[in-house]
Amino acid sequence: MARRFAPKNRNFYRMSVVLPLLAAMLTSTGCNIYGRPQLATKHQVMLDAQCPPEPGRMPAKELAKVTLPAYVIEPPDILLIDALRVVPKPPFKIQSFDALQVIVEGTLLEQPINGLYVVEPGGMLDLGPSYGKVMVGNLSLEEAQDAVFKHLKRVLKEPQVSLTLAQAAGQQQIAGEHLVAPDGTINLGTYGSVFVTGLTLEEAKVAIEKHLAQFLDAPLVSVDVFAYNSKVYYVVTEGAGFGDNIARFPVTGNETVLDAISQINGLSRLSSKDIWIARPAPSGVGCDQVLPVDIEAIMKGGSTATNYQLLPGDRVFIAQDQWIAFDSIIGKVTAPFERIFGFSLLGTSLVQQINRFPFGFNPNFGGMCWVAREVYGVHNPQWLLFRAWLLTDAPSWLRDAYGAYGPEVAAWIHDKPVVKAALKGLMDQVVGQYDVAATVASQR
Repeated sequence: MARRFAPKNRNFYRMSVVLPLLAAMLTSTGCNIYGRPQLATKHQVMLDAQCPPEPGRMPAKELAKVTLPAYVIEPPDILLIDALRVVPKPPFKIQSFDALQVIVEGTLLEQPINGLYVVEPGGMLDLGPSYGKVMVGNLSLEEAQDAVFKHLKRVLKEPQVSLTLAQAAGQQQIAGEHLVAPDGTINLGTYGSVFVTGLTLEEAKVAIEKHLAQFLDAPLVSVDVFAYNSKVYYVVTEGAGFGDNIARFPVTGNETVLDAISQINGLSRLSSKDIWIARPAPSGVGCDQVLPVDIEAIMKGGSTATNYQLLPGDRVFIAQDQWIAFDSIIGKVTAPFERIFGFSLLGTSLVQQINRFPFGFNPNFGGMCWVAREVYGVHNPQWLLFRAWLLTDAPSWLRDAYGAYGPEVAAWIHDKPVVKAALKGLMDQVVGQYDVAATVASQR
């Protein structure tokens, strides 16, 4: 009976178990797979793509691409904003980190005052080591110019001062990269937040300028997309029973099916050449589109008929190899039965093996393994495996010592759990490496 489940007959056994189950499943549920295009439909789509009766209704493809609609901002896009004109509304008061253009004539030799000077925290303007600092914080430009003149009059004879605003501190909070938050807004620092989700770039520019007009005089900004994070397509690869894989890539307006497959480094051994695009209907209105792809014609023949241009939300679906998937299903169904019969054969072989052991070579051994039985417990079969190793592969000196002192050692460790744990660790290594089948063969 044991040889019936030998490895050379295992495939026959697996097929005999699985085929009736699959037949019952197909009879009860049918053979249709949801979403998989029929072969006739695929051929018709390819024919229509070569000779479209209504070109305006055919999907865009390689060499016949279309431009995408105006980009609509959504989280988590990153916008790049440049502040072209940021002028505070009058009356303007100088604040910390404002950049002032200061030009002074009549300065000391080789110590000119001509350039940009940033107002320090606290409102002080540092004119250099020879001239010191002057307080300009919370002053108007005219008042600051007069304060600088009075301060320099102490050092210079007839200074002539020109002071203008070069850059407001608020401009630094506007310009740069801005992440669209989950609530649909971008943060402009002290100028607050602006809602931009659902807007095009031009509409977002108008919204930002309108918001800044509350604080600035005729603000002017430019808006562009720094990172296209919200418009993506997906490549779904069936795993033939080993788990499906989904990859997510941004849409930049020029990708085709061939580009998508190159992003995942081609087709794997689990994939078939059965590929299609699942295109969702806009906002769930209408029917979803399924566009079959002839990947062999695209790669081998340079065909562009089904090398469709990808749109945001497209799912490029790569079906699994059906034979590999079938083999995986067989393995999943038969694996529990193989484990059950394997344990049964192991138990039968172990009993036969123990019955064949030559217990008579040592009169003191008595057919018993005292220490192992004490460590594992009488009802744990692990002590029998250790006993089998001791009787066959253990060194002779260990076998003799075990037979001579086994009962005394077992009695001594009876109430010593720490010693038992240490011995169990050593015995587990022996039991884990013990090959029962090899021992049975050697005893025949």
